Amino acid sequence: MFHFSFLIFVASSCAAQPLSSKKQFTHQDTLRGTITPERAWWNVLRYDVQVTPDYREKSIQGTTRITISILKAGDKLQIDLQEPLVITAVSLAAQSGSSQQLAFQRDGNAWFVTMPSLPVKSIQTLEVNYHGKPREAVRAPWDGGWIWSKDKQGRPWMSVACQGLGASVWYPCKDHQSDEPDNGASLSITVPDSLVAVGNGRLQHKTANNNGTATYTWEVKNPINNYNIVPYIGKYVTWHEDYAGENGKLDCDYWVLDYDLEKAKKQFTQVAPMLKCFEYWFGPYPFYEDGYKLVEAPHLGMEHQSAVAYGNGFQNGYLGRDLSETGWGNKWDFIIVHESGHEWFANNITTNDIADMWVHEGFTNYSETLFTTCEYGVEAGNAYCIGTRSGIKNDIPIIGAYGVNQEGSGDMYPKGGNLLHLVRQIINNDSVFRNILRGLNKTFYHQTVTSKEVEKYISRQAGIDLSKVFDQYLRTTQIPVLEYSLKGKDLRFRFTNCVKGFGMPVKVKLGNEEKWIRAQEDWTIISGNSNTGSFSVDKNFYITTKKLKEG
Repeated sequence: MFHFSFLIFVASSCAAQPLSSKKQFTHQDTLRGTITPERAWWNVLRYDVQVTPDYREKSIQGTTRITISILKAGDKLQIDLQEPLVITAVSLAAQSGSSQQLAFQRDGNAWFVTMPSLPVKSIQTLEVNYHGKPREAVRAPWDGGWIWSKDKQGRPWMSVACQGLGASVWYPCKDHQSDEPDNGASLSITVPDSLVAVGNGRLQHKTANNNGTATYTWEVKNPINNYNIVPYIGKYVTWHEDYAGENGKLDCDYWVLDYDLEKAKKQFTQVAPMLKCFEYWFGPYPFYEDGYKLVEAPHLGMEHQSAVAYGNGFQNGYLGRDLSETGWGNKWDFIIVHESGHEWFANNITTNDIADMWVHEGFTNYSETLFTTCEYGVEAGNAYCIGTRSGIKNDIPIIGAYGVNQEGSGDMYPKGGNLLHLVRQIINNDSVFRNILRGLNKTFYHQTVTSKEVEKYISRQAGIDLSKVFDQYLRTTQIPVLEYSLKGKDLRFRFTNCVKGFGMPVKVKLGNEEKWIRAQEDWTIISGNSNTGSFSVDKNFYITTKKLKEG
């Protein structure tokens, strides 16, 4: 995640999120964030996007073919394409090979196409022609749009970062996370023949156009988020490696600027241990058919499915910084680990509504802890996770408003990760916890979900009702306070600052003895304890404590 592309939890980055700071919602927000009647009657099966950028004019022209299935009768169809781009024609392909031109009208960033009567369950193809100067990303990936950049040698370097802002910032689509193209997508990019164009999935062919340009066509076989379909255009070189994964040979390809080849070959050796760790914890890489790629990008990073954007300068940490401030985060490359973690959480499992984006970012934040654990041990992983709490602001809830394309707090990163770490402690069985993470990726394989579905799955598989824990950390900004007092051999404790009905087991140290207690809103007294001179809570539990006077 992005979010937006990819949001990190440093204060400056969170403040820069273009959606989370929004206070009022408009008609356009509803059109963007809701399954409107004009969206509800059809399902996307495939996108075939063709785009030709003009670097000097900062403009693009293109055609998108949208293959759809008809779910029920409808006479108006909503396509999204953001201003200032303009749709010039929409046509419906006929089986005879001819096409029917369709009328359309614009409402801001939504375009409403007048449709003929179409048979239910039939498969249809729309062709949408468009052009213009797309919104330019000023500070990608947080400020999304098309990126018109230059490499260190002054050559054109282009890409797109559009999570949250939406793929319709550069191509026409049904711009809602709940409807991924079931049968994948292709991306054909026409560029000057001095440059190379990289896209998602596998290169199908390169065509010389005999006019100083070449067209590169890439294809993914699997469902893919709209915002993950992106071009990378620059002076790229590449190399290939095979990874022996759980599902057999995984093709790993790396695309970097020509002058960065040697640095990249050294830094990208971290990919293999990352894949080994994540396949252990999350299950097989979800897109073997499309391969795994890291592509050097003119911005920090993004989880573009099967073509992960990399811009961390071939250094460890987050641009050389350890976000946990423990030292562990400087031992590995943040972008390789975090953005690749999204292949499981965001790309394999995608939320229906961006309001639930913590499912993308919280689990992927926790992938950093798990990778640290894989490489350096449990205590190192614990320390890393606990260290990330310094980035939590508890400003607004993690879950945002539904139906208006609105995510919640940037706390979805570190607080989401610490919530999962807390759940892991409550379960107190890493075999069960691992099976839950793997089970999520298997049960919701290539699907879109709600936060509630994920929460219920975890509770069910854990055999523990965690609903109040999720409500507490996802839907409020309150951190539970464990109040306690010691008197003689009695320990008295309860939770405050919590949702009604909140309670959970907590690992504590009483004197020299480690033990578990079950704390709730009501006072609980444990009698007959020895060595009650001190009391502390295991630091892996994201709560606060308050000692009360004896009484």
